[in-house]
Amino acid sequence: MSDKMKFETSSLTARNVSKIAEQFPGVVAEGKVNFDLLRSLLGEDVFGDEAYEFTWVGKRAAIAEAGRPIRKTLRPCVEESKNWDTTENLYIEGDNLDVLKLLQESYLGKVKMIYIDPPYNTGNDFIYRDDFAQSREEYDEEAGVYDEDGDRLFRNTETNGRFHSDWCSMIYPRLVLARNMLTPDGVIFISIDDSEVGQLRKICDEVLGEENFIGKFIINSSPSAIDYGHIAKMNDYILFYAKNIHHTITYPLKEEGKEFKYKDNVGGFNIYPLYNGNVAFNPQTRPNLYYPFYLNPNNEIESGFYEIGVEKRDGWIEVYPVVSRKDNIPRVWRWGKPKSEANINNEIIGYKTESGEWRVVQKTRLDEKVIRSLQLDTAISSRRGTADLEGIFDRKIFSFPKAVELMKRLVSVSASESDIILDFFSGSATTAHAVMQLNAEDGGKRKFIMVQLPEICAVGTEAAKAGYKTICEIGKERIRRAGEKINSQFVMRNAQSKQLPLDDNNCALRITNCELDKLDTGFRVLKLDDTNMTDVYYAAGEYTQDMLPMMESNIKPDRTDMDLLYACLLDWGLPLSMPHTHEKIDGFTVHTYNGGDLIACFEERISEKAIREIAERKPLSAVFRDSGFTSSPEKINVFEIFKLLAPNTNVKVI
Repeated sequence: MSDKMKFETSSLTARNVSKIAEQFPGVVAEGKVNFDLLRSLLGEDVFGDEAYEFTWVGKRAAIAEAGRPIRKTLRPCVEESKNWDTTENLYIEGDNLDVLKLLQESYLGKVKMIYIDPPYNTGNDFIYRDDFAQSREEYDEEAGVYDEDGDRLFRNTETNGRFHSDWCSMIYPRLVLARNMLTPDGVIFISIDDSEVGQLRKICDEVLGEENFIGKFIINSSPSAIDYGHIAKMNDYILFYAKNIHHTITYPLKEEGKEFKYKDNVGGFNIYPLYNGNVAFNPQTRPNLYYPFYLNPNNEIESGFYEIGVEKRDGWIEVYPVVSRKDNIPRVWRWGKPKSEANINNEIIGYKTESGEWRVVQKTRLDEKVIRSLQLDTAISSRRGTADLEGIFDRKIFSFPKAVELMKRLVSVSASESDIILDFFSGSATTAHAVMQLNAEDGGKRKFIMVQLPEICAVGTEAAKAGYKTICEIGKERIRRAGEKINSQFVMRNAQSKQLPLDDNNCALRITNCELDKLDTGFRVLKLDDTNMTDVYYAAGEYTQDMLPMMESNIKPDRTDMDLLYACLLDWGLPLSMPHTHEKIDGFTVHTYNGGDLIACFEERISEKAIREIAERKPLSAVFRDSGFTSSPEKINVFEIFKLLAPNTNVKVI
């Protein structure tokens, strides 16, 4: 095994070939798959000349791009972050295709919910250009770059001959990489409109599996309607897919302010018939559920409700399940006799209908409901999303942001209180706002990862007039401002619930710091950049011995210890949100990540004493700078020290 870190994303293609080799060792040789042999092993019936498929110009290149490795990194930006040392939230600036590749190891199978609102391809949208057959120079010459950093972005007009193909090639590899990051029970929501909903559904069926399609939401995005000539359009869509439908669990939504018709000493309730409405369940198929109750018409326990029992008594009325009027088939109860006896006259009770019929009913106290496919109320419209943002910035600064309430609903039904939520087309960061708001309301500790390309705010827009150069600046500022507002509301609610006094600023005088610390409204900013390493790091064999003295370091001169540390985290597949510290050991700066998951020292000529102290702490991984050792024997000695003091530590150099 090499002692050097690779600082290059894994090839998903190579990983898939390895999986084939595990099942069919004989079909892979020198990294190549013998498909003729594989066909023979699987049987000819598996293959066919014709099959239903969805394709477009550039699909093969898009599929290949998902597995193609890159040499890039994420550089921490502490000065633009909030609560760097304590937060577990991330805000990442850069092309989301590259970012998703970099996050594959650290977040493989760890993200419970993904939401994205990609470009709708309406003929005027900027979308990521992923024509991978072209060189960078050819692309620059043909299409021009959108900003000075050369981010892949272009306006996809309907006159473009590859109008739909370009959009499909953009979204496909991103969905492939996103699927890898989902937990086994994870889900993904994708906003879209009529322009590409058909294509998106086919791509999702291919990438995520048609059997994992949960449903399609109709979103009342424009209640007042937008006149398109032949139709006044009011809605967009959200596609809802599971990573594995058999593992997925969704949660009901709270019905705020639900009113109950009846009330007892426990609380409010409604009533629901105790009989089973499905005639397939009848006395012949479920004889254990067919038995009589006995009702006392002379003992009205509550208004309209009467005492019942399961033993026959004089003067009591025998009550069986109703008979189906359509089929004349007797129904059965939903509960067996033992369960009924345990809940009798508490959760089940006798009832007299307005027509004078006797029934046995169940009290239902549910204030929750399964999310509806039709989301029609104005609380989730684009107009409400605009109002949400104006409430933060005191001006209209972003077009068509999603409503916080919509995102809260999606997070509520899909993510539990400690899950990770990813949005890699984060825009104005509505998803982050919703996660923080929901955590404040239910005490959850959900974490968010926002990814956004630093698109330039066009001259003359409200955002540019307000001083925001990129969409990322808007997103980060929104999280800061929304976080402060949520903190203030959190303190006020705590004070009111505990009847604590408030000062002139509506801050509880006795609110404890630990209560507020439970609410994470911070974020770490990371920015996509080229690799920290010079070319010689990846191709040392191409340089002759007489050239080596000219190369003082294989690390770029503008890179800091923090840059190197986070590159190591990505390479080793460690999450990017854990706590880390730095200290001096024998005069050398040493970084400790998450209590010892990784210890790193990037100093030159580190002493043996410092190395021994690091080894004695027995970290899971340790990394040093290659130039930190004056000679090869000295570097070998480091590995020998770890073999002796920390044999289970994985030691690497850069």
